Amino acid sequence: MPELPEVETVKAALVPVMTGAKVRYAEIRRPDLRFPLPTNLKSFLEGGTITSVKRRAKIILIRAANHVMMLHLGMSGSVRISDHKPNSQPHDHVEIAVEKQGQSHWIVLNDPRRFGYIDLVHERDFNNHKSIAALGPEPVSIADDPEPDNVLDIAYLNKALEGAKAPIKSFLLDQRQIAGLGNIYVCEALHRAGISPKRKAYSVKGKRAARLLPAIQDVLHEAIGQGGTSLRDHKQPDGKLGYFVQSLKVYGREGEPCLACDTPIISIKQSGRASFYCSICQR
Repeated sequence: MPELPEVETVKAALVPVMTGAKVRYAEIRRPDLRFPLPTNLKSFLEGGTITSVKRRAKIILIRAANHVMMLHLGMSGSVRISDHKPNSQPHDHVEIAVEKQGQSHWIVLNDPRRFGYIDLVHERDFNNHKSIAALGPEPVSIADDPEPDNVLDIAYLNKALEGAKAPIKSFLLDQRQIAGLGNIYVCEALHRAGISPKRKAYSVKGKRAARLLPAIQDVLHEAIGQGGTSLRDHKQPDGKLGYFVQSLKVYGREGEPCLACDTPIISIKQSGRASFYCSICQR
């Protein structure tokens, strides 16, 4: 599943071509993805001017005419951007043509598994939307985050950890606690912080939390800088792969030696997700 760095990479690519652009046409090629597409999506887009493209958690937010189009890439969704009308590929479900300062671009949403979704909500109802209302703070500060003041800090983290009995791995994946964190980067952050994914969340409060916060933020910033992690599905909008896969220390490395101590990396299941960690480096 595209995680925060992958979604941030897509959003950053969309900003210069969509912000301030007029939508020439929108082609909706099927009625649904994970959920039915808004029936007024085409009429909302066509002829409108995009005022901003931002991100909240793993959701891309495209604003126009007092409405927000919410785009979630699901398990296998990707976006392509072209300066000429592209040839249609299998699973290209939405194509949008925009024009800005005399230059045209085509934006195509491709989603083979159709676990992504698009929703359309009026600006006044946005904060109460079911996908937004319960989200925790953003784990990292990005210059144009929708809510730049709503960023994870040590005071919030320590308070949230208080009394939390779930394993720290499960705690960090809970979007109500921290928005946008996913499996790959939680595994990597816990390894950097020297914290076992099995440790109870409440026991991380204090000195361990002080190691964990910068580990989360550093790994996310590094991954964003490298275009995310390309495993099976993710590509950047220009077709390039994300290169953070070369920097993974534990994720996907079961049985391989820990790069710090040579102990074989362990993989366990937690809440149906694979957790990769070093039993020596992480306590």
